[in-house]
Amino acid sequence: MPAYHSSLMDSDTELIGNMALLPIRSQFKGPAPRETKDIDTVDEAIYYFKANVFFKNYEVNNEADRTLIYISLYVSECLKELQKCNSKSQGEKEMYTLGITNFPVPGEPGFPLNAIYPKPANKQEDEVIKAYLQQLRQETGLRLCKKVFNPQNDKRSKWWTCSVKRHLSRPGQ
Repeated sequence: MPAYHSSLMDSDTELIGNMALLPIRSQFKGPAPRETKDIDTVDEAIYYFKANVFFKNYEVNNEADRTLIYISLYVSECLKELQKCNSKSQGEKEMYTLGITNFPVPGEPGFPLNAIYPKPANKQEDEVIKAYLQQLRQETGLRLCKKVFNPQNDKRSKWWTCSVKRHLSRPGQ
């Protein structure tokens, strides 16, 4: 059975480097176009996360898959932080902090996927990709809190936090 791939790539999708600049429904400012459909790339990445985490290899079919990969790795990072949180409000604060904390972009040391993402071609592309990734991080963290914490009792879902135990490896490891 193959891994799940993004179905959101269109022929008119804007690219930034070799990653798709996909539309999202977001309350955060950024370069992503506004999504009007029911599902966007953040929803898709969260939905496929539990299934895709079990695949050792992931074949990139298009630029939207690179966006999906980045969000999936970020979801894994978020879940590690959410394991430490005791309530949804605490989780939302942690996700906000994690989303805006300085993070490496493609081409910088510390970026986990430099093997499949090229360094930005110029300063403008670097700024756009940094803003897009920050917008994705903020929106992903917020939506993930809604999935992880039960609204009735404010407890973490063991079905989400158990996914953290399955480590996503970086390319080349």
